[in-house]
Amino acid sequence: MLVALGVIVGLMVAARLAERQGIDPEKAWNLGILVVLGAILGAKLLLIINDFSYYSQHPREIFSLSILQAGGVFYGGVLTALALSVWYMRKHRMPWLRTADAFAPGLALGHSIGRIGCFAAGCCYGKPTSHWWGVTFKNPLSHAWVGTPLNVPLEPTQLFESVVELANFFLLYWMIKRKKFEGQVIGSYLFLYGVARYFLEFLRDDPDRGSVFGGAMTGTQLISICLVIAGGILWLRRVRLQQPTAIARAAR
Repeated sequence: MLVALGVIVGLMVAARLAERQGIDPEKAWNLGILVVLGAILGAKLLLIINDFSYYSQHPREIFSLSILQAGGVFYGGVLTALALSVWYMRKHRMPWLRTADAFAPGLALGHSIGRIGCFAAGCCYGKPTSHWWGVTFKNPLSHAWVGTPLNVPLEPTQLFESVVELANFFLLYWMIKRKKFEGQVIGSYLFLYGVARYFLEFLRDDPDRGSVFGGAMTGTQLISICLVIAGGILWLRRVRLQQPTAIARAAR
């Protein structure tokens, strides 16, 4: 329910900001729906890839209720959504940097709401902790569905990430009205979220994120580094700001 709410709220924000940026709102809605569907499939696909040794031996589990219920790996959704959005924007001649800027705040807000859903379900849990903010899960369903350790205080990584994304939303929403170049908002999002997610990975303890370089870092941390680099490149390029009216005429 919370993931669905995050999707709806995020799309509403993105469509509204897209129209303000001179982008056809109907195309923005269609792009948003395509991105959401792609993100759901991509997140589940990366979940399966990260634990391929298990699913290759139990292929029926790929189509099980547990996979349907699982949120998947967020970065799998991001990468799939990015690929589909590039294809759609090229096909419909949408200004991709300006469109991405319009979608960035909604993405952050939707993700923030979705992470509360992760907390409610017990997935994406953190390592055991002795800090006062540790959260103890006791519902057997959490353990049965996503393997959450029960009766042990855990780092509330879901809430940490939700707060980070909520802060990102307010910053990006403020920034889009004051941006100085195309790609400034999406570049900021990629950089800020990439940095935050990289360090949050040190607190995570769920097993579905894979590892690279002989276990030196998780696959999610590698993707985080790539996002930081991509965001930095967008800031360094500083593509000249275009007038929304001119873009709207071109889109039509």
